[in-house]
Amino acid sequence: MRVVSSAEHLRHRPLHEYADGQAIACFETPERAEAIRQALERDSAFAFEPPTEHGLEPITAVHDHAMVDYLATAWAGWEAAGETAPEILPDTFALPAYHEGMERPRTSGHPRGRVGTWVFDATSPIVEGTYEASRAAVDVALTAADLVLAGERSAYGLCRPPGHHAARSMMGGYCYFNNAAIVADDLARRTGGRVAILDVDYHHGNGTQQIFYARPEVLYVSLHGDPDRAYPYFSGFAEERGAGAGAGTTLNLPLPAGCSDEEYLVHLDHALEAVDAFGDAPLVVSLGVDTYGRDPICDLALTTGAYREVGRRVGALGRSTVVLQEGGYFIPAIGENVRTWLTGLAEAQ
Repeated sequence: MRVVSSAEHLRHRPLHEYADGQAIACFETPERAEAIRQALERDSAFAFEPPTEHGLEPITAVHDHAMVDYLATAWAGWEAAGETAPEILPDTFALPAYHEGMERPRTSGHPRGRVGTWVFDATSPIVEGTYEASRAAVDVALTAADLVLAGERSAYGLCRPPGHHAARSMMGGYCYFNNAAIVADDLARRTGGRVAILDVDYHHGNGTQQIFYARPEVLYVSLHGDPDRAYPYFSGFAEERGAGAGAGTTLNLPLPAGCSDEEYLVHLDHALEAVDAFGDAPLVVSLGVDTYGRDPICDLALTTGAYREVGRRVGALGRSTVVLQEGGYFIPAIGENVRTWLTGLAEAQ
């Protein structure tokens, strides 16, 4: 299998996130992607190549131009304002209720006001290299899609930062640009047809859902921790099915705490039935292995062995498949978990 990766992700080195009112070490670190890269490099079934530059157009086709401009200039603006903290995190948030009953004025030019306009949580620091790493992650994803369009049955993009929490005009959840949504939009425009997205990260891909919620040509199917207990809390309920022309093209499958390998595969089959019914569309997989039983910020109970069967069942659909990395935070096992998942996919194809 062809693997696309970039060392540019090393430029994004966040230090802290906030949980329960406490500053803690960030779970989303460069070591995650490096562990995956090393595991795949040890297996001769995987061949690495660098990404190619795709420019801003695929990004601004999905994301608000002003948000993209903000991320591109955030660090320079932070330094120009005399701020000395090594990372930018919001301490206020531009919630809709702030301007309820009033016209909304222009956004504050202060860097602390700017970050609260675009970032929805306190887990996603912006540091000096965040924009460059995020641009490279998009190029990794689009290059993997290029390989599939050129005839590969599947290709894997080792994306970091991840992307599925980034919405059209909002960043957060460790995500700045939505790699999977950018690829799905690009595939839909280039092929003129349908695209299916299967999100198997533990956390609901709120950004991906929001971007495609009213678009009939993109199916979004997600298996994730039930939002009644799991981040990001405000989306991912089973009753969310799409809107307008996109009604029926969203399927959320919330999972119970402690979900076992066997239980998960039952839910996966339901998800794959929906993908299969959508027609012979290319498939984009948001691959999170934070469903693993020892993951520090999740509560399912999957084992490494299960990932091979999950990948195999996805591969058995017979679709051209672009796999893009999302979450997974137990670093001692993340590399083997990803390798096992991709091995199952390749065996079935």
